Amino acid sequence: MQNLEEISEQIRHTFDVRTAARDQALAQARMLTRHCSQAIRAVHRGEEPAMLEQLEQAHKLAETLRLSLSDHPDLYYAGYTQDALKEFVEANVTCALIQGKDLPGPVELQAEHATYLNGLAEVVGELRRRCLDILRHGYSSEAERLLTQMDDIYAVLVTMDYPDAITNGLRRQTDIARSIIEKTRGDITFSLRGEYLTKAISQLSSQISGDVGPSAPALARFGSEEE
Repeated sequence: MQNLEEISEQIRHTFDVRTAARDQALAQARMLTRHCSQAIRAVHRGEEPAMLEQLEQAHKLAETLRLSLSDHPDLYYAGYTQDALKEFVEANVTCALIQGKDLPGPVELQAEHATYLNGLAEVVGELRRRCLDILRHGYSSEAERLLTQMDDIYAVLVTMDYPDAITNGLRRQTDIARSIIEKTRGDITFSLRGEYLTKAISQLSSQISGDVGPSAPALARFGSEEE
């Protein structure tokens, strides 16, 4: 029992180091999530300089988070860390797809595969948001493009039929994505039918105006003949 104090001191030191690393990681994860959220907001508003700045800060924080936890893999794979990196994936993919750029992959983003797929699933919600913003001004082929990308994402997610312990709950996110896509498809279809109806009414009005127009001189001539 003489070395019990020495053993307890070593354990205490290990816990102190891990606690400090955890606290630092929590702060970095919160900052990373905030920058990702601001990048997404900027791309929706069409503010590209702000978007690029926020993404740059997010990249730096993600790299710092990975390096600071390199000696603590259990903390790196903890829920709050991977949740922040999932937001990082979502922000980068959302900004790329909305701007019509190439899809960044897990290697480029240095994201774990399960984290990448869960981030990809949440992109569907942001693309729906973008579609609704577009449809507020009427039907647009851009909304169709985004819907196609949403379908492509779902087509991949639905094939990842693995236990939740492997995919970190991807199945639930896939079900949510499917529901979002169906709602968006309905919104776009409704908008497209409205566009067709508007055009049909416009064409009918033009035809009616064309039919009424020539009769006016005839009426004038008829009136002059009576006089």
